Amino acid sequence: MNDSQNGGPAAPPSLPQPYGGVPQAPYGGVPQAAYGAPPTGYPAVPPPAPGAWSPPPRPGLLPLRPLGFGTLLGTPFQVLRRNPGATFGSALIVQLTTSLVTVFVIGGVGILAFGRIDSALPEDRDAVTAGAWATVILASLVPLALSILGSALLQGVLVVEVARGTLGEKNRMGALWKAAGRRLWPLIAWFAILLGLIVVAVAGVIGIAVLIGMIGGAAIGVAILFGVLGTLVLAAAGVWLGTKTALVPSIIVLERRGVISSMGRSWRLTTHSFWKTFGVLALIGVILYAATQVITTPVSFIGGLVASFLFPTGSSDDSGSYIAVVAVTYGLALVVSLILGSIAAVVQSSAVAVVYIDLRMRREGLDLDLMRYVEARQAGGPHDVVDPYLVSSQRNG
Repeated sequence: MNDSQNGGPAAPPSLPQPYGGVPQAPYGGVPQAAYGAPPTGYPAVPPPAPGAWSPPPRPGLLPLRPLGFGTLLGTPFQVLRRNPGATFGSALIVQLTTSLVTVFVIGGVGILAFGRIDSALPEDRDAVTAGAWATVILASLVPLALSILGSALLQGVLVVEVARGTLGEKNRMGALWKAAGRRLWPLIAWFAILLGLIVVAVAGVIGIAVLIGMIGGAAIGVAILFGVLGTLVLAAAGVWLGTKTALVPSIIVLERRGVISSMGRSWRLTTHSFWKTFGVLALIGVILYAATQVITTPVSFIGGLVASFLFPTGSSDDSGSYIAVVAVTYGLALVVSLILGSIAAVVQSSAVAVVYIDLRMRREGLDLDLMRYVEARQAGGPHDVVDPYLVSSQRNG
């Protein structure tokens, strides 16, 4: 006798059991799965196989794999956004210091040197003028040397920032300057070599053209043609050599090599990757130049327009106010140029470091060494783990 006959509640009717043993809810309802089981009515998602592929980790600035063209173009701009205080701040300090020294040294020496010309005797005026120009040229060596020093330091700072940022580290300006300062003298030597080669090459073309033109007659046309062709040849050679040796600062800093060894290694790394390296660096340069012109041109135009509107007849009405307006206009243009120049310096220097890391990941498996370093750090490994950039370099020669 069942419960219904005894007055108790009737048992619910049993549900039909289809193929697979999944109970079907009455009236088209969705059956409820047991707690912790996947929802019924949907195909179960199998767990990944033990040997299945998974995307490479991205602990920081760069994914630890060979980079695509879009990543190569975009990452240098991310360097500026990721750590603006250390990167943009360093570039601004270098740019501002170089500009101030250039203005005060060359401007001050020029005023003192050329001021003597008016007070010189007529028979001595030519000699005083020549001495004034020689003094200004010698004085220009001071900001030039400072510019080389600043460029070398900034390149080293940004190489360290990109390298450590790829590993997920974020350093302050002081730490970056300290790391770059350890390789400062090789960097200065490299930039001095570059400057010397440029000066010698340009002076050679100009000197030969002048000697040909001194013959006179038809030789003047030959001298002009030689100057034009020589300039084109120098430009092409500069692009080629500049691309082949673009990685030298990164190698000097990260692999701790000397200048000559770094030149040879940069040459080997860019073999079969010349056009890719040139394309990335050239395209970033074009983007920065276009952006700079878009911003600076309106600023200069508006400044000149304001001065013309306030003083339509020039400075004759109120020379003091006119000079003040012009000074403010040029000061604003100088500030904008310093900011844009600092941004461009950060992006261009970072682009070289990103290309360097990409080429090493493609050719030497640097990404594997970076992964091992990151995994050891996350697992709480020793703090004296060897630098992965140096390990890969020593293994590959």
